[in-house]
Amino acid sequence: MIARLRPFATRWTSYVPVLAFVLLIFTWGRDLPGAVVALVTLILAGAVLAAVHHAEVVAHRVGEPFGSLVLAVAVTIIEVALIVTLMADGGDKSSTLARDTVFAAVMITCNGIVGLCLLVASLRHRTAVFNPEGTGAALATVATLATLSLVLPTFTTSKPGPEFSSVQLTFAALSSLILYGLFVTTQTVRHRDYFLPITRLGEVITSDDHADAPSKRSALISLGLLGLALIGVVGLAKGVSPTIENGVEAAGLHHAVVGVVIALLVLLPETIAALRAARRDRVQTSLNLALGSAMASIGLTIPAVALASIWLSGPLVLGLGPTHMVLLALTVVVSSLTVVPGRATPLQGGVHLVLFAAYLELAINP
Repeated sequence: MIARLRPFATRWTSYVPVLAFVLLIFTWGRDLPGAVVALVTLILAGAVLAAVHHAEVVAHRVGEPFGSLVLAVAVTIIEVALIVTLMADGGDKSSTLARDTVFAAVMITCNGIVGLCLLVASLRHRTAVFNPEGTGAALATVATLATLSLVLPTFTTSKPGPEFSSVQLTFAALSSLILYGLFVTTQTVRHRDYFLPITRLGEVITSDDHADAPSKRSALISLGLLGLALIGVVGLAKGVSPTIENGVEAAGLHHAVVGVVIALLVLLPETIAALRAARRDRVQTSLNLALGSAMASIGLTIPAVALASIWLSGPLVLGLGPTHMVLLALTVVVSSLTVVPGRATPLQGGVHLVLFAAYLELAINP
């Protein structure tokens, strides 16, 4: 019996994404009883772990920084599709959905994931080392995109409320696409070395020696299964969101906590992949994943919702409130001070995690 189960145990990462996708088909748009929610949660966790595994296979095949780009873009594209779908169904009550989701992604990636990775790497290897040129370029792009898309709408006067006018929204969408395209070109073509892991002596690590690269066929299969797993993660997270929402309301917490929980679930594959890279002293890969996810979240979400706003009814609120603008400004300043030296101690990791904790606390108790 054990011998028969062994092949399944060793290939579960191939079965779970398909199972998650099938379960998503049967549960989409339906009210789920408690037992089904428990099953969905279990499969959701398995799909997250499977997504991390297949992302690492693809990353090992194509090498860095392409590998981290694959996972960041894949997760964000599916997340954008989920946002647009929820906005189409939600009417006026979903007017702040895009803003809340993008800001949550920025805080989770720039403070939560970055802080955890710096803390893990510095505790395990005394200091966390990375390339300040590449990381600084990524941070500058994230800061610019976040300011143009989430801060400026609060101060514009062409339209009442923290909203862009049609012309301003078009400019923000085009600027986001252009900046993201320029960054990807810089990361993968012109200055690829800036985004590769480095040694303690500052030498670029061009390849991993721990295993042979998978075959092209294996990488393509993993790429397909990665897509299925991510669709399952995002779709099943949406399926359990009513249960999460009911639990949040029963606990007397602010409604914004629901968005934070969903964002944490969606970004869980990138979080695990980044932590694994940090444990192997590949902090640059961790930062590529974190900042690349934040950048893709803004650079792809804003153009998508700008296009969707043509046929969607209701306002599109993008401007942040004063409290969130303070958190964003503090995140940019602290991140800049972290990036400049090219190395970090547990202190820097702890500072980022405290900022992330402050964001969570204010989401629970605004």
